[in-house]
Amino acid sequence: MGISIEVGTNVRGSDQLIKMLRDEGIDYVDGEDVLKEVVSQWPLPPGLPFDGLYVEPEVPNNLFITDTTFRDGQQAFYVYYSIDDAIKLFRLLADLDNGSGRIIRSEFFLYTERDRRLVKAVRELGLEWPRVIGWGRARVEDVRLVKEAGLDEMVMLMSISDIHIRYKFNSTRDWVIGKYLEVAEYALRNGIRLRCSLEDVTRSDVVGFVVPFVRRLLKLGDKHGVDIVIKLPDTTGVGVPYPFVSLPYSIPKLVWVFRKVLGVPSDRLEFHGHGDYHMAVANAVAVWLYGAAINNGTLLGIGERAGNVPIEALVLWYARIKGSFDGMNPGAIKDIIETFSSMGYRVPMYQPIVGENAFTTAAGIHIDAQLKNPITYLSMDPRIINRDARIVIGPYSGKSSIKHWLRLHGIDTNNLIVDIVFERIKSLYDNGFRREPLSDNELMEIVNDVMKSLGQGLT
Repeated sequence: MGISIEVGTNVRGSDQLIKMLRDEGIDYVDGEDVLKEVVSQWPLPPGLPFDGLYVEPEVPNNLFITDTTFRDGQQAFYVYYSIDDAIKLFRLLADLDNGSGRIIRSEFFLYTERDRRLVKAVRELGLEWPRVIGWGRARVEDVRLVKEAGLDEMVMLMSISDIHIRYKFNSTRDWVIGKYLEVAEYALRNGIRLRCSLEDVTRSDVVGFVVPFVRRLLKLGDKHGVDIVIKLPDTTGVGVPYPFVSLPYSIPKLVWVFRKVLGVPSDRLEFHGHGDYHMAVANAVAVWLYGAAINNGTLLGIGERAGNVPIEALVLWYARIKGSFDGMNPGAIKDIIETFSSMGYRVPMYQPIVGENAFTTAAGIHIDAQLKNPITYLSMDPRIINRDARIVIGPYSGKSSIKHWLRLHGIDTNNLIVDIVFERIKSLYDNGFRREPLSDNELMEIVNDVMKSLGQGLT
């Protein structure tokens, strides 16, 4: 954009950038104000400043997904994957990608001997996608670990907010920037491609600090003939998908700054979301809609604290945005559910797409409509992901639901039997003997008892 800004005190460059933001109708929060605001509002969540001004959507031609199941996913302390676990899960990622080249990277820790064995094992599978890359801090020793593992690409963590610089590092902007640039150049000189992860960018001084630093980072890439990918982590989940909120919280405006001010191409801009405020998926969708091509997630959204963006959600949102899965295999999602379940993980019952209740209906009026046409209460055919719509019987299911259940189980019945079964079920709940839906086995016992009382019986 022709704006030359250096970290430090280039007032003219900063003024130019601020003018550019204002010309576009974009407001921002000064870096020192962000720090003061977050600290002063503790223990409450940080406030949400509005400016009422918008940026326009700009969906990239190509959208991509990257995986951090073996990095952030393991920070969830659910389970530390064995080699067999890693092989199963990595194969599932490849099955989900299905040779489409949509799920392009999978990042791995390299700190322990087990980490390095996992990397070796999945690389030996010889799968094209996703590519295995390392993850490390901006330290020379972490770059060496990537090199020793035989990898040529890594995510390099660069904490960028004053909150982290001051309270995590007890340091200054100038010191950390010098360190980041020094280690980044060391990596580039040693043939390691970089995905620079600007940790806590959604609580940072975007105008006064992030933009000038990233400009220097991109120049470093140009110097070595390497396209550096910029990763935007919403580290504490405070970002929002609304274009009318101010920087640094507005994900659309954050993407706009990197695309329009810094000139970062969409396929070199990646987002890493967290679910602390239930916004991970919404923010990820906003990233795609407003110009960044790459979203980072984990299988089932398993990740630190409240988790990350679920990759299965990204796959379905990809299809909603592009109108096609473009070669990806959503049917692998059922295998992912079953594999995690076999490893002892309990998939939350009400989790969208993958939870047991995701395509389940219990209300009689809904079931009746769904039996007439499933589109009434299903927005997609669950068979796309190798799952089935199902009904459960409870106090609100209605007679049509019971009749449908009987037919599904091959029972030729009549209205009298349906009426008696319906009253039996209602009495269980009315008398307080039952609170949760009935299982198929329990329903079969009731039906069998009713039919026997009528002199019939199940054949």
